[in-house]
Amino acid sequence: MLPKLPRLFLVLLAVVFTLNLIQAHFTELLYDEAYYWYYAQQLDWGYFDHPPLVAVLIALSHFLFDGELGVRFMSCILSAGTFVIVWQLVEHPRKKEYVVHFFLLACAFPLLNAYGFLMLPDTPLLFCTALFLLLYKRFLNRPTTATSIVLGIVMAALLYSKYHAGLVILFVFLSNVTLIKSGKAWLAVAVALTCYTPHLVWLYQNDFVTIRYHFFDRLNQAYSFEKFTLRYFLNLFAITGLLFYWICMALFKYRAKDQFSKALLYLTYGFIAFFFITSFTRKVQAQWAIVISIPLVVITFDYLIKNTKGRQWIYRVGILSCVLLLYARAWLVYPPLFPLRFETHGNTQWVDALHAKVGNIPVVFENSYRRAAMYAFYSGNPTFSLNTYKYRKNQYTIDDSEEKVRRKTIAYVTSHGKQSDITYTHPNGTVYYGTFKDNFESYRKLKCIVEQQNSGTSFALKVYNPYPFAIPLDALQYTVAYSNAYKRVKELLPLRVEPLVKRRVFLRPKDTVLYTFQLPLPRTIASPKYFSIGIAEHGLLPGLQGDPMKLPE
Repeated sequence: MLPKLPRLFLVLLAVVFTLNLIQAHFTELLYDEAYYWYYAQQLDWGYFDHPPLVAVLIALSHFLFDGELGVRFMSCILSAGTFVIVWQLVEHPRKKEYVVHFFLLACAFPLLNAYGFLMLPDTPLLFCTALFLLLYKRFLNRPTTATSIVLGIVMAALLYSKYHAGLVILFVFLSNVTLIKSGKAWLAVAVALTCYTPHLVWLYQNDFVTIRYHFFDRLNQAYSFEKFTLRYFLNLFAITGLLFYWICMALFKYRAKDQFSKALLYLTYGFIAFFFITSFTRKVQAQWAIVISIPLVVITFDYLIKNTKGRQWIYRVGILSCVLLLYARAWLVYPPLFPLRFETHGNTQWVDALHAKVGNIPVVFENSYRRAAMYAFYSGNPTFSLNTYKYRKNQYTIDDSEEKVRRKTIAYVTSHGKQSDITYTHPNGTVYYGTFKDNFESYRKLKCIVEQQNSGTSFALKVYNPYPFAIPLDALQYTVAYSNAYKRVKELLPLRVEPLVKRRVFLRPKDTVLYTFQLPLPRTIASPKYFSIGIAEHGLLPGLQGDPMKLPE
């Protein structure tokens, strides 16, 4: 049971919760939120980009409400819960004297503020991190079987939020490696693994598609200090906001007095160091280190209670931060408040414009899972994102959305059309072109496997048909995409393939056809590092149905 909360705390919590509800209702969706809403339309134990907890929370929200609040309601609940839990993490006997300071401090964290109403994977990640720390604190005081079981469930929930939540568990463990001798700690691990097994099974059944994407297939670029490492430090400022100086002072002066406070330090410095090192290999997004907000609020609140001058400055700057953030939140709803456009602006506008021109027929978006999901949310029409060699794979690659548009009359929307039936302009100024197509047919799930290398540029190719219907082989045109060292496609060439057996007319369901091919010489890219086999069908741009293969030196 949680201790009784101060009356002032409950009043301020109710104010913040109400504000988040209003904001959640009146702010149009982010593109990522629309994409996760799309997840929730078909609940599963995993998705292409993330584990499934964000989809489950959206499904719960949608069960209770419609519209934007039907996506975000649970984010408001979890945010309120996070405030309560973080309050419990502070043990100082005088904390009840500084309830207002606590709310000013917590609300001054820009991303912690935003995730109070936005539904993204980081929303449950923050809540589960706070709950994990609270349970760990109780485990240290009294390691009972019940606490171990609940701790294990929360550890699984952390991992169901985002994969790098495993770092939370890792750094807390590193702060107290004697846990390896604790039977109760091993019980928590066993419970966590048991609860996480369904997702591990899903990963296995889907060829570890999420792991392969994040660790191997994700696009990158050449290292730049300004774009990678310097931007990482700017992202840390984005996490802490205007209180950056005082939060740093609190962190530098904080000393571990027990295992729990040691865990807070390990968690904070561990995340900062880990993503600092990561910044030398790839861009680090601001939200990747968002979990440090939890220990930083605890550490800084402890600092302001003990330091009179620091408390005064945090109070003043906290008020300024909250005023500015409230203005920014109002701007998310009402664009004229600031002369910049954000992705929560104008989505209903472009969806309505397109919907008025295509009616209730399905829409296939070329290379845009974001616009496909947003259009589906606001129009209610089926959509599909047709991914070409220019675009990354996503949830539309592995789910059954292709079947919802197969052999139907659809509107095909692209940004580079020449002859089109319709056009519409996105709020960002981009003009999109739409063409009506009857009996639409695509085969983006065909799998190309380069099975062996005979010699030099000669290869064997296996094409597998996962569909429950036969595919006419004369409808397929093969291509090869050459990529640089960062797996960015730089050149596309037609590929001539030779069948290993007598020529067939159809590729039967769950069957395979074998070819050989010679890699054509690239014309524009000097030293490609990877190649991928793609297939084009019925006049569509080719996709990348094969994994990137490293070219022989």
